[in-house]
Amino acid sequence: MDGAASEDLVTYELRGSIAVIGLNRPEKRNAVSDRVVNALSAAAERAEGEARAAVIHGHGKHFCAGLDLAEHVEKPLIDAVKGSRQWHRIFDRFERGSIPFITALHGAVVGGGFELAAASHIRVAEESAFFGMPEGTRGIFVGGGGSVRIARLIGAARMGDMMLTGRTVGAPEMERWGGVSYVVPEGQGLEKAMEIAAKTAENAEMSNYAILNALPRIQDMSSEDGLFVESIMSALTSATPEAEERLRAFLEKRAGKVEAPRNG
Repeated sequence: MDGAASEDLVTYELRGSIAVIGLNRPEKRNAVSDRVVNALSAAAERAEGEARAAVIHGHGKHFCAGLDLAEHVEKPLIDAVKGSRQWHRIFDRFERGSIPFITALHGAVVGGGFELAAASHIRVAEESAFFGMPEGTRGIFVGGGGSVRIARLIGAARMGDMMLTGRTVGAPEMERWGGVSYVVPEGQGLEKAMEIAAKTAENAEMSNYAILNALPRIQDMSSEDGLFVESIMSALTSATPEAEERLRAFLEKRAGKVEAPRNG
């Protein structure tokens, strides 16, 4: 999977401590098939073995225009169910893995492409990015985890609106809705995503692991159960040698203080 060979459905490159994973079906607007999802799973496994963070992007003019409908329309009912569950397992690997995954979004972020982005931890959208959930107009329903992940990001009502009407939403509005964290000028998405990935890669590994795995689970718990798990994770992360060294560095003024944002 090294390099960016045209025959690869997903490209993979290690840049320092950052794995760069690219959807590579530009002629299909990077539509997601079962083969693409399996290739993403292999890339995630490799990234977790050798990187401290990862960036997912799309080659060509679009991040991902969604499900490969040509493949989907021919599936028997049981195969469609099994395929959806496979997507769930693989996208869960991104969301609840051991390293942060950041998506760089441009052009179409539609259907399954939005579901993939929602499984990442931080989403960076170029101003050109547009988001769509056209399932209602296609006679289908989401199957890649969107009913959980996207609905939690922007709310079930907004997601339902997009699915019922087929309308698209631009990057600035999606940022206001909570679907993306950063909006950057055209052509700067991958650069910004790499910058963010490098920042997260500097964190203590145990802290990153706790953030990626405890937060989504706490969200599914009652308040009391969530607070209990928070206490356990707080104690576990604080007990690591790396945490002790980082805290001592701060107390001894070898580490900087939290500063106000430079841009307001």
